[in-house]
Amino acid sequence: MDPYPHYAALRGLGPAVYLSEYDIYGLFRYEHVRPALVDWERFSSAEGIAMNPTTNEAMEGSLLGMDPPRQREVRTVFTDALRPKYVRKVADGLEQLAGQLVDDLVQRGEFDGVTDFARTLPVGIVLDLIGFPRDEQREEILDWALGAFNYMGPYSDHQASSLPDVQALAQYLTTKATPEKLLPDSFGQIVWEAVGRGDITENEALMTMSAYACAGVDTTIAGISSTLWLLARNPDEWAKVRQDPTTVPGAFLEGLRMEAPIQSFTRVTTCNVDLDGVTIPAGSRVVLSYGSANRDERHYPDPDRFRVSRNPSDSVAFGFGVHNCPGRVLATMEAHALFNALASRVEKIDLAGEPVRAPNNIIRGLERLPIRVT
Repeated sequence: MDPYPHYAALRGLGPAVYLSEYDIYGLFRYEHVRPALVDWERFSSAEGIAMNPTTNEAMEGSLLGMDPPRQREVRTVFTDALRPKYVRKVADGLEQLAGQLVDDLVQRGEFDGVTDFARTLPVGIVLDLIGFPRDEQREEILDWALGAFNYMGPYSDHQASSLPDVQALAQYLTTKATPEKLLPDSFGQIVWEAVGRGDITENEALMTMSAYACAGVDTTIAGISSTLWLLARNPDEWAKVRQDPTTVPGAFLEGLRMEAPIQSFTRVTTCNVDLDGVTIPAGSRVVLSYGSANRDERHYPDPDRFRVSRNPSDSVAFGFGVHNCPGRVLATMEAHALFNALASRVEKIDLAGEPVRAPNNIIRGLERLPIRVT
């Protein structure tokens, strides 16, 4: 369950490592992962970013599985739907909502850092932004999204077990999240308007909705709850945040660096790629390990230590290049509101039990995080 010693060993083997069991190459050093994310002409997303061909075929039409120029055309629709005026509409009063949430949790004294602290705002705000109906299935979407990420891993029984989640999410998108059922002036409505204009296809619209449903909620929950866990384990760092709340943004970035919600995606080389004397053949699938790059001792001194003053704005936790995370602004707003509210109300954060981590091929996050606050 702790991948970081393995990442360190893989970084030590060389600039590129061939993983024979999966017939796949891996980049684990920061100096190679970040440039590869920019270099879409040699490290292409067009054949999908999952580790198995079944998922890549199912994701055809997804923004994540495109290269420019088509990627830029579809991304424009994505960007239009995430314009500040729409984000402000669903995030109005975010600080007040965060304050009320934390007030309730402080009154309780003990709570779950995942379901009670990290999940509430993203579920309400992001799913409103997408425009999904406000019904009982919202909580199910979180489980389906986690399953969709897990299905992107290499073939295994664990990977195959997530197929029902993938099917359920697809069924929901085609029957419950149809244009006439979406909330007005929402991301989803704007995406479907683009279909009507002929800017994107229906399949691209469905894939775009699916991508944001997955990446916009579960990754935010994972990032916020992991940062809370790290603050509970490092009381001296929490004391610094309380003394100087302007360190909240840096603390969240450091949490994302240490516990990248998305641990890896893949690309396919379009030509032979030489990395410091190691040649990756054309047509090879390559894992880009965000989780390893963010802990690379060659780039970050003392990388396994949580420091709120580090402010690692250059980490690859939000991706980089043409596929950088378009929802990072909203995710950051939610996290800052929650941790600012916490800093003004809570002196001590303690673990009230052992955290439980949910195994997933792509997402690194917590399932349960027992927390006690004073």
